[in-house]
Amino acid sequence: MTAYNVVRFRVKPGHEQHFIDAHRQAKPGFKGFRGFALVKTGDRTFCIIGEWVSLQKLAAARPQMIGMLDSFRNDLEDLGGGLGVTDPVSGEVVVNLKAAKPKAKKPAKKKKAKKKK
Repeated sequence: MTAYNVVRFRVKPGHEQHFIDAHRQAKPGFKGFRGFALVKTGDRTFCIIGEWVSLQKLAAARPQMIGMLDSFRNDLEDLGGGLGVTDPVSGEVVVNLKAAKPKAKKPAKKKKAKKKK
């Protein structure tokens, strides 16, 4: 069953571009990994959303994900509240809502030319 992981980060002042570049240049070879999106959520705050074929594949890749995190850990600011530099959550999909397909456009009706009297 498809799973996702979401990780929240806050970047130190002046480290934003390095953090973004590290993700842009990443070439994760994790088994069962489908891809990720890095989302800017505010001033120096980001979250990453990763898609996986299963929660088991996600769990198995955690050591490699930590290795990837180590490559930009110095860019991160402690989130406080005992969290450290990341706030990760993960789980299996329980609802997958697809966007509705747009209705096909009807061809425009031809206007009849008015006859001159």
